[in-house]
Amino acid sequence: MSNAIDDDLYRRTKALLEPGEIQLNGAIIHTEYDGSEDVQMMQATIDAGDIIAEHSGHDPKDCYVYSGNDDTDFSSNQHQGLTLEDEAFVWECQQLLRNGSFDIVIYYEASADHEAILADIEELGFDVTGVEGD
Repeated sequence: MSNAIDDDLYRRTKALLEPGEIQLNGAIIHTEYDGSEDVQMMQATIDAGDIIAEHSGHDPKDCYVYSGNDDTDFSSNQHQGLTLEDEAFVWECQQLLRNGSFDIVIYYEASADHEAILADIEELGFDVTGVEGD
């Protein structure tokens, strides 16, 4: 796995995983997409979400992306992967434009196969750094 991210982003991602209702792990996906390539960046997010769904025991076809357009608690570039049947949490992400390109900070239940998720995201051609919760 790559260490293409800075320490500050790693620490901020780790803070998102602090114990809450469920235990979480995460990944920081570094893309080369700039601010004009938001369609490609969104596709990268969907592809990563599908990988997480698979390694979390969900069929990606049974999940959808909720972007919170109707929710004031959501910020722009914040998305969730939810199941169609009961809208259960599969993953959540924030897409951050940093130093001219997007980083996708995505987190998911710790019961998912963390190492397989990281390996499959890397196979998509992205630098990825895993972040494990406590």
